[in-house]
Amino acid sequence: MKAPTIIACALLLFSCKQEQAASETATTPETQQTTTTEQEPTEPEATEIWEPVPEKVSPGSYPEPPADAIILFNGEDVDAWESADDPDTPVAWTLNPDGSMTVADGSGNIRTKQEFGDIQLHIEWKNPESPRADGQNRGNSGIFLQSLYEVQVLDSYDNPTYVNGQAGAVYKQHPPLVNASKPSGQWQVYDIIYHAPEWDGEGNKVSSATVTVLHNGVLIQDHVTIEGTTEYIGWPKNNPHGKAPLMLQDHNDNSGVSYRNIWVREL
Repeated sequence: MKAPTIIACALLLFSCKQEQAASETATTPETQQTTTTEQEPTEPEATEIWEPVPEKVSPGSYPEPPADAIILFNGEDVDAWESADDPDTPVAWTLNPDGSMTVADGSGNIRTKQEFGDIQLHIEWKNPESPRADGQNRGNSGIFLQSLYEVQVLDSYDNPTYVNGQAGAVYKQHPPLVNASKPSGQWQVYDIIYHAPEWDGEGNKVSSATVTVLHNGVLIQDHVTIEGTTEYIGWPKNNPHGKAPLMLQDHNDNSGVSYRNIWVREL
């Protein structure tokens, strides 16, 4: 073999070995990352996110329900609702003259009698005009899609807390893109597009739930994946389920949160 040919082959072999080494070096961290398992947290602070803080923006106003909407609360009665703890117990939340209902502290969560899967949800809510506490105890409630997946309700106008627990967060999973909160005592609006998770016949999850949220007309969750149940402590859980009620939370801390104009469209 001629000398130039030998040199060319040697250079080619050296180059291939360098590329292989670089490839192995580049993939090693990813491999380690995917195979590393973390112990599940035992304290709520372990799953709190505090930064970056979402930017504040200003909101607008909203229309009447569409013709095909299922009216869940019209301001006159709670016939569409039941106690989440005991369906035979009458709903104890307070009906107000202005067509709203207010959480009765310590009375428990309430849920719809009807069960839902994929939905478009419109719901309006308000915190007390005079804040009663700070952080997670200021106007805390929640909207639980299929009774399992919480979109946070909180007075977040001027109330620092962990950002995956502020108003509009998919609790402990996704902070809102921006903070579209109005001042305490003003009505706020969530418009939510929710697609339920799916399981196969053997109980294996084949697709996760997704949610899009507009807060006062501002996009704050953009078709995000819900990893599982929204836990206060620990990781999301994924047990198979079908259609389930919409649930509203009594946070049991004198929140004073009120709701009105609640309707859904099945998708």
